[in-house]
Amino acid sequence: MGFYHHYIFPRVLDLAMSSPMLHEPRDRTLAPARGRILEIGFGTGRNLTHYPPTVKRIEAIDPDLDLDRLSLPRIAKAPIAVDFHHLDAAHLPFEDARFHTVVSTFTLCSIPDVVHALAEVRRVLKPGGQLLFLEHGRAPDPAVARWQDRLNGAWMPLAGGCHLNRPVRRLIEDAGLAPRALQQYYLARTPRFVGFLSEGVAVRE
Repeated sequence: MGFYHHYIFPRVLDLAMSSPMLHEPRDRTLAPARGRILEIGFGTGRNLTHYPPTVKRIEAIDPDLDLDRLSLPRIAKAPIAVDFHHLDAAHLPFEDARFHTVVSTFTLCSIPDVVHALAEVRRVLKPGGQLLFLEHGRAPDPAVARWQDRLNGAWMPLAGGCHLNRPVRRLIEDAGLAPRALQQYYLARTPRFVGFLSEGVAVRE
């Protein structure tokens, strides 16, 4: 998987994340971004053009150095300043209650220790701070969920450790973050096993 991950997967990921079908969901998800912002799972930087114009600076993390050749040029051209770090979301070096906003888009699926990562997100959020999320995950339809379970083992090595079947809402709630706005739907013109999205805001109370 070394050659694939180093040379092919970054392009595959970037192509998937560039889908026009995701433009409006990204705009909606990022519209409430405010204050001091942390984006986890920065990936290839596809969110940069979707932040509202009031956002002037973010901190961003991603552990995958192989994505740098796509993300760093976007950072250089971005309309906002980006303080970028190669970090794992499950081990954030920031002090408690540092951020007003944490952003996670198509990230919770691929963090190995997602429970610990969400606990870290809650820790670094200020009381009343918000997690803005746009994630794919386990479908509510039993037939689709069964296919997600069947395909998950083969999918993960091809998709950078992405899980098809993580229950996004439950993971967020179990971390002590309260959904205040949540939409769940199948993305149009997308296979249902990978297209069930959870989009919204969760608050640290």
